[in-house]
Amino acid sequence: MSKTAKTVVRRQKLRWRIRKNVNGSAQKPRLSVFRSNKDIYAQLIDDAKGLTLASANSRMKDIAALGGTKSEQAANVGKALAQKAVALGLETCIFDRGGYLYHGRVKSLADGAREGGLKF
Repeated sequence: MSKTAKTVVRRQKLRWRIRKNVNGSAQKPRLSVFRSNKDIYAQLIDDAKGLTLASANSRMKDIAALGGTKSEQAANVGKALAQKAVALGLETCIFDRGGYLYHGRVKSLADGAREGGLKF
């Protein structure tokens, strides 16, 4: 098994362990994070109905136009998602780091969402 396959399997096991305890609802959705090598994606998910309430990513035109480092882009994604959530009337959420360490881009996204008005 290659090194990249091992890291994918490790992250998947962590993700399953986290998802056993983290569940979102319509009042308090789950903020799910996916991080690729180049971009970062975030969604607010209602697990009871299986719906995505809002989403944002670093490929969106307004966020991509801002430029900056990957961490700065992640913070902008968090702010954009928080703005969408506040427009929907959502103030709180549950943070799901998706098996990634709470460090770097994932932490920047969380801090950006907090700056935008989300509480978790």
